[in-house]
Amino acid sequence: MSSQSVISARVLAPVDPFAAGHLGELTRIVSVDLVDAAIETAGAAQKRVRRLPTRVVVYLLLAAVLFADVGYQQVLRRLVCGAGLSVKPPGSSALSQAFRRIGVAPLRELFDLVRGPAAGSPRWHGLLVCAIDGTTMAVPDSAANAAGFGRQTARPGSPAGYPMLRLVSIIACGSRTVLDAVFGSYLVGETTYAPPWPAACDPA
Repeated sequence: MSSQSVISARVLAPVDPFAAGHLGELTRIVSVDLVDAAIETAGAAQKRVRRLPTRVVVYLLLAAVLFADVGYQQVLRRLVCGAGLSVKPPGSSALSQAFRRIGVAPLRELFDLVRGPAAGSPRWHGLLVCAIDGTTMAVPDSAANAAGFGRQTARPGSPAGYPMLRLVSIIACGSRTVLDAVFGSYLVGETTYAPPWPAACDPA
């Protein structure tokens, strides 16, 4: 008398910590669809499977703004820790290569997709009520940054400290959504950057 035994086993596919649902709360604010569209428009889609996909690099750069006091490896851990997954972060060399690979174009395209007044932003006589504000930021101390952005001066003709860039943005009042932004030389004043923007408040 013969009998047959059947052993069934369910094989679980490995969980991808970089899947759309595992990139943290940031995906609720900036959706995966928007990021993928920006990458596609910028022509920065990856040509082969990589440990750091382009989408992940974009979210890493966005998250780095929120965690400016820690390095990129710690930011990456925080980005995916909400899914309860363990990720071995890539080394600094791999991160640098990934940043150079995608460049700035996907972030520029993403900014263009998300900027603009929110629904219900206040208007006055049909014009959007806006405010213009600026700030300065220190950038890494390199000859290229010093030449491109300039430095503060301790006294006339005596540059000091890190190179600085000036960031100026136009904001829709009430909703506080960003309509546009520009950055450049620290030596150029806010009023020089701002004149092209009044058209942003025109409903046409």
